[in-house]
Amino acid sequence: MLRKLYDWTMEKAAHRHAVGWLALFSFVEASFFPIPPHPLLGLMCLAEPKKAIRFAVVATIASVAGGLLGYAIGYALYDTVGQQLLGALGLTDSFPKAACYLREYGAEIIMIKGATPIPFKLLTITAGFIAMPLIPFILASVVSRSISFMIVGVLFRLFGAPIKRFIDKYLGLVTIGFVVLVVGGFLAITLLSGGDPAKTDACSSVEAVQPA
Repeated sequence: MLRKLYDWTMEKAAHRHAVGWLALFSFVEASFFPIPPHPLLGLMCLAEPKKAIRFAVVATIASVAGGLLGYAIGYALYDTVGQQLLGALGLTDSFPKAACYLREYGAEIIMIKGATPIPFKLLTITAGFIAMPLIPFILASVVSRSISFMIVGVLFRLFGAPIKRFIDKYLGLVTIGFVVLVVGGFLAITLLSGGDPAKTDACSSVEAVQPA
């Protein structure tokens, strides 16, 4: 069953419309869609390693464009669309902290946080809400999204074929290893988050958006 699912997914990732789907997922994920495009990008790079960097560039450009939509939602439609959107995505509690960080650190926080698992859409909507200057927002988005996607593209371009051969041969072991890494990551995050609350910065305890 696992082998059939893997083969089916690889076939779709190599489909002639896969690049269009990647661009679409990257665009909407930056503004409102809950599922990140990285799994699709990884599978496409795995299916065609020689096109990995091209796929990463497509994802980067589409994500930055989608980030502008998120910015527009936060800037012009927060009361009518943004609030409901953040609520549906489970990001309402994170919004005041994101606003605080962006006001304190500006583009720097997008470059750092935008390349992490923190939802990019939270940053784009919040940046629009606080009216962050548009040019620094765009430049920071390009940097953060390039880091996020180009790492995948470069790694698969350099090592994609050997990785694909290994997965083809040892799919079961790879699946077990992936599960172990995910569980271990969650455990590590849980342990690290139990540190001294007194050492957390001011923004981490913000519960409401402060007036501009």
